[in-house]
Amino acid sequence: MAYKKWSIVLLSVLTICGCDRQKAPTENVPYVKTDVVRNTSRVNNLTFPGKTKSADDINVSFRVSGPIMRVYVKAGDHVRKGQLLAAMDPRDYQTQLNATQAEYASIKADAERIIAMYNEESTTASNYDKARYGLEQITQKLNNHRNQLADTKLYSPIDGYVQEVLHEGGETVSAGMPIISMFGSGTLEVEINVPAYDYANRDRMSTMYCKFDLLPDETFPLKLHSMSAEANSNQLYTVRLRFMGQYDRSKITPGMTTMVYVSYDNDSTDTRVAIPSSAVVEDKGQTKVYVYDTKSETVKSRSVTIRRLHRNGTAEVTEGLEDGETIVVAGVHHITDGMKAKPMPKSSESNVGGLL
Repeated sequence: MAYKKWSIVLLSVLTICGCDRQKAPTENVPYVKTDVVRNTSRVNNLTFPGKTKSADDINVSFRVSGPIMRVYVKAGDHVRKGQLLAAMDPRDYQTQLNATQAEYASIKADAERIIAMYNEESTTASNYDKARYGLEQITQKLNNHRNQLADTKLYSPIDGYVQEVLHEGGETVSAGMPIISMFGSGTLEVEINVPAYDYANRDRMSTMYCKFDLLPDETFPLKLHSMSAEANSNQLYTVRLRFMGQYDRSKITPGMTTMVYVSYDNDSTDTRVAIPSSAVVEDKGQTKVYVYDTKSETVKSRSVTIRRLHRNGTAEVTEGLEDGETIVVAGVHHITDGMKAKPMPKSSESNVGGLL
C-alpha cells in the first residue's frame, strides 16, 4: 500500500515537471529603449568652447643673437609702448662698431682726397668711381653695426601686459627667438575652432554670442573677425570673434574660457534629423542604427550618414532616416537584425527611475 502511495506521488511530480518543460520554450524577448527621430532643419544653434585672446597677442624678440644681460619686467606687469623690456650684453657689438668706425674714417679720408683730385682733373674717372662706391659701402656697413648695437635693447612695441617671460638674464638666445609674450590692453577677441562643415557654411552664420561661468546672467554679442583658410592638425579651422559691446576688462581678461553660441540661417533644403549618439553602431566599417517596427515588434538595421556628433550627446544624420521614425537608442549591442524586441516601458512621474 505504501509502495502504491509513493508511485502516485512520483507520478504527480513527473507530471508537474513535464508541464513546466512544455512552458519553458517561451520566447525571451529583450527590452530596448526607443526614441522618435526628429527633424533639425530649424534647430541651427551650435555651441563651441572658446578662449579669450587679446587682439594684440604677440611675442617680442631681439633682432640679434647673444647673451641676455637683464630682463626688466615680469609676468603681469603693465608696460607702455617704447618701454625697455630687456637688454643683451652689448660688448661684442660695441667692439664691432668701434672697428667699423675706424675703418670708415680711413676710407672716408681717402675718398674725399680722390674726389677732390678728380674735381681738379688730376685723377681718372675709374679712381673716382672706386672712391665713391667704397665710401657708400662703408657707410652702409657702419649704419648696420650701429643698428645691431641698438638692437641689443628690447623695447615694447605696444601698450599692454606681460603675459610670460620666456628667457631670463644669463641665457644666450638667437635672433628672432621669443623672449617675452605680451598682450595688448585694447580689444579682446574670442577664439574657437570649427569643423569643415561649419567652415563651408560660414556665410550662414548669423548671431553669435558668448557666456562666462563667472558671469552666468550676462551674454556678450560677438562678430566674425577672421577665419583661417587652412585646417590645423585636428582638421579644425580657427575662428576669431570680436566683442561688439561694452564689457568689464577687470572681469574678462585674456586666457579665460567661455562657451560660444552660433546661430545659422535656416536652410529650407536641409533634411537633417537628430538622434541620440548612443543609437549609433559601427558594423564592418559601416555606420548603422536599428529602426524599430512597432507593428511587428522587430528591429531592422539600417545604414546612415552621420554629419556631426554634438557635445550634448546627439548626432546629426543626413541620410538613412526620416522624421518620425522610431529607433533603438539603448541596448543596441545586445540585439541583431530582425530580432523581436519590446520597447522599455516609461516610468511614471510618481515612480522616478522606475524603482517601484
